[in-house]
Amino acid sequence: MRPTIHRGKIDPGEMRFALVVSRWNDFLTSRLQEGALDAFGSHNVPEDNVEIFMVPGSFELPLTSKVVAESGRFDAVVALGVVIRGETSHFDHVAGGAASGIQQAAMSTGIPVIFGVVTANTLEQAIDRCGVKSGNKGFEAALAAIETAHLHKQIKNKEKGKDRAVPHVA
Repeated sequence: MRPTIHRGKIDPGEMRFALVVSRWNDFLTSRLQEGALDAFGSHNVPEDNVEIFMVPGSFELPLTSKVVAESGRFDAVVALGVVIRGETSHFDHVAGGAASGIQQAAMSTGIPVIFGVVTANTLEQAIDRCGVKSGNKGFEAALAAIETAHLHKQIKNKEKGKDRAVPHVA
């Protein structure tokens, strides 16, 4: 007998999404935002079902993501930022704080808060990950938000007896 496998689908239905976007490195975070909006649009998320919240920098992403998630208005939150290593330890503090805080926001609210923060050693790496060479991490984060929110809805509906999981077939 095989275990039952649950997977979210890239099917947003009428779900609502929030983008929390850092203004620091705006020439890159704006590309992440465009990528996320492109992902939502190409997967039939109505424009009215997406809201954008701008924060000064990546260090401010966690708290705002938590407040947005706690509002109860969104099925998932996507936190977008870019942190580029410099000559001091500032990078480590900002990148680590953002990652830890975004995870904590998700855990404390029970709402998916997706980590869409590009951490790069060089400007060139950051540019590549924001849509030039290596894809757009904003697009990828938005897809993760749709899939994770869908999975959470499946789990909650199963708990209420509304949905039956399909056993895994090899």
